[in-house]
Amino acid sequence: MIIYVRSGRETLSWSFPSLLGLGRQIHQSSSLIEEQLDPFSLVSDELSLVANRLRAMVIAEVPKLASAAEYFFRLGVEGKRFRPTVLLLMATALNVHIPEPVGGGVGDTVATELRTRQQSIAEITEMIHVASLLHDDVLDDADTRRGIGSLNAVMGNKLAVLAGDFLLSRACVALAALKNTEVVSLVATVVENLVMGETMQMTTSSEQRCSMDYYIQKTYYKTASLISNSCKAIALLAGRTAEVAMLAFEYGKNLGLAFQLIDDVLDFTGTSASLGKGSLSDIQQGIVTAPILFAMEEFPQLHAIVYQGFDNPENIEIALEYLGKSHGIQRTRELAMKHANLAAAAIDSLPESNDENVIRSRRALVDLTQRVITRNK
Repeated sequence: MIIYVRSGRETLSWSFPSLLGLGRQIHQSSSLIEEQLDPFSLVSDELSLVANRLRAMVIAEVPKLASAAEYFFRLGVEGKRFRPTVLLLMATALNVHIPEPVGGGVGDTVATELRTRQQSIAEITEMIHVASLLHDDVLDDADTRRGIGSLNAVMGNKLAVLAGDFLLSRACVALAALKNTEVVSLVATVVENLVMGETMQMTTSSEQRCSMDYYIQKTYYKTASLISNSCKAIALLAGRTAEVAMLAFEYGKNLGLAFQLIDDVLDFTGTSASLGKGSLSDIQQGIVTAPILFAMEEFPQLHAIVYQGFDNPENIEIALEYLGKSHGIQRTRELAMKHANLAAAAIDSLPESNDENVIRSRRALVDLTQRVITRNK
């Protein structure tokens, strides 16, 4: 077992429990077992609603700022909308039936209000995510994003930074409107973690670059914190217990880690066209990820190359040669699979439900764990 400390406040245990019970409630309904699920289609109508609201939320009085802020929310370039999909599915997966009093529609009204508040979490999460992309592209001097020119390349660094700040401010306004201090605290922690993760990446020592523990902690801050804390916020808004909220958190944490591990694999095995960014982009920026870290375990002589850095193209070629001879890619995929299984196990541990919509959404969340580790872009 490996122990990590998050922001000095909480100790997280990263272990791999038995998954023999996986599917206990996911497979309750034979009709659902036969059904082929597309997680994105299950929430497609809500995704459209969220996308339309997002476009309305990022409108600014200053035309240049408006153009910059809406750059990645326009139709056709809004991305896979992976995070909103996860959060909307989680909202249904944690659904609590609200009994409707005789002669009244209070139950439906309360359920609708809850769903709207949970949709707001999806919107807030997406704004924070896009803001982090805009800022990262400036720091990385990136010239493409999602298959098109990055905002900093098209409009300049200053406007890209301001657009990211603007999105964060709009997310804060939407967050305040929820009037839930625990949720506000969670999302504030996300923004803190994003900054900490980016700083960790920028200021690594040679020893830290060679540390898998450091890499995983940085990955949690940069990638997994947003989706894990947002999943937990969905549970808190629904009034679920602390135990259920933590299961939602664990799902998001492990899904986010699996997602990034596969991203790190694809940086070596993918193509620029499929990824929307240049392959080998991490190592060219001197960023050491899991495949290289695993290769270093097999070939200790790689440490000297990593210590020297990758400003010299010859060092990149040497590192790639060792990676090719190692099991670095395979072991990274296996680690991603372990985290995907942990995410699925968290869903399987949720309180049982006979509601077919709940079961279907939980199946979709489990399905997403497999889609994350088998994707090629």
